[in-house]
Amino acid sequence: MRKSIGHIYLIILLAFLSSVAPIAIDTYIPSIPTIATDFNVSIEKIELTLSIFLIGFSIGQVFGGTFSDRIGRKKSSIIGLLGFSFFSFLIILSSSVYELWVYRFFEAFFGGFVVVNANAVVRDLFHGKEAAKIFSLIGTIRSIAPLAAPAIGSFIIHFYSWKAVFMFLCIYSILIALWVSKDLKETFTHTNQSVIESYKAVLKNKMAMKAMLTLAICFSGFFILVAKSSFIYIEYFNISTDYFPFFFGINFLVIMVMIRVNIKLLKTFTQLELIKYTIIIQIIAGILLMSLAQGISIITTMILIATYMSMMAFIFGNSTALAMEHFTKNAGVASSVIGVLQFGLGALISSIALMFHNQTFMPIGASIATISFVAYLIIRTYKVK
Repeated sequence: MRKSIGHIYLIILLAFLSSVAPIAIDTYIPSIPTIATDFNVSIEKIELTLSIFLIGFSIGQVFGGTFSDRIGRKKSSIIGLLGFSFFSFLIILSSSVYELWVYRFFEAFFGGFVVVNANAVVRDLFHGKEAAKIFSLIGTIRSIAPLAAPAIGSFIIHFYSWKAVFMFLCIYSILIALWVSKDLKETFTHTNQSVIESYKAVLKNKMAMKAMLTLAICFSGFFILVAKSSFIYIEYFNISTDYFPFFFGINFLVIMVMIRVNIKLLKTFTQLELIKYTIIIQIIAGILLMSLAQGISIITTMILIATYMSMMAFIFGNSTALAMEHFTKNAGVASSVIGVLQFGLGALISSIALMFHNQTFMPIGASIATISFVAYLIIRTYKVK
C-alpha cells in the first residue's frame, strides 16, 4: 500500500481530471435564465439540462469503466476528454433547446469516460483509510472547481454571451487531455474477465452496493440544492448574477474546510461512523429548512444549505473508499457503477423532487430530509468486512 505523502502532483492531476463534471455543471448555472430567454423557453426546460447531463454522465461511465479496465486509465481518459471538448463546441452551434439537450447529453457521455479513471487510479495505488484520505485530498482540490466555476461563468456572461461558457469548457478539456497525455502513468492491471462477469462481480457485492447507494442517494439531495440554487438566490432573494458566485461558492468553501476535518477525524473514527453521523446532520438541516420555509432569511438559508452540502465532504470520500475496497480487480467497472448510481439515481430522484416546485423552500427541505433519511437506513446495515 502506498502512502499519500509524495503523491501530491498525482493527486492534483486526478483532481483536475475528475473536475470535468462540476466544471461542466457549475460554470453555466448563472447563465440558466439567460439561456432560457435566448431560446424563448421556460427556465424549467433549461434546468432540465442538469438532469440530462447526469443521465448522459451515468451512461458514459458504464462504457467508460469497461474501457478503463480494457485499454487503460490513460487512453480512456484522453478519448473522453476529446469527445467532451467536441460536443461542448457543438453546443455553441445549437439553434433550439432540443439541440442543446442532445449535445449536452453527449458532452456528458464522454465526460463519464473521464471521471471513472480518477477513482480507478486511486484504487490501483491506495487502500483502506489511506484511500479515504486520498479521495478526501482529491475532493479538497476538486472543490476549487465548483467554487470557481460559477464565478468564471458569471464573469464570462458579464462580457460575452452564454455560448462563451461552452467555449471555455471546450478549451479546458483539451488542456486537461494534453496534461494527461504528458504526465499520467498507466496503473491498471489487465484482466481477462468478460465485461458481463466484471459487472456481475461488482453488483453482487452487497456491502459495496450499500456504500454506493448511500453515496448516490446523498448526492441526489446535494444535487437538488445545486439545481435550485439559481431559484433560491437569483429569483427568490433577487441576488444579481454578478453576486451569485459568492452565495453559491460559500458552500464549497465550507466543504473544503470539512474535507480537512474529515482527514483529521479519520485518525479517531472509522469511515462508517463518520458517514452515519454526518447523514444525521443532513436530516436535521433538511427538517429545519422545511420548518422555516415561510419567511426564512437569506442568512439562515445560507447556513442550512452550507451545513447540508458540506456533509458531503465526509460522505463522498468515505463511501467511495468503503465501496472500492472490495475490489482488487475491476476497479474501473466498480468506479463506473459508483458513477452510474451517483449521477443516474441523482438525476432520477432530483428530477422527481424538482417537479414539486413552488415559491417557498418547503418542497426543497422536505426532499433533502427524506432523501438523507433513506440513505441512513441503508448505511446503518453496512458491515465492515
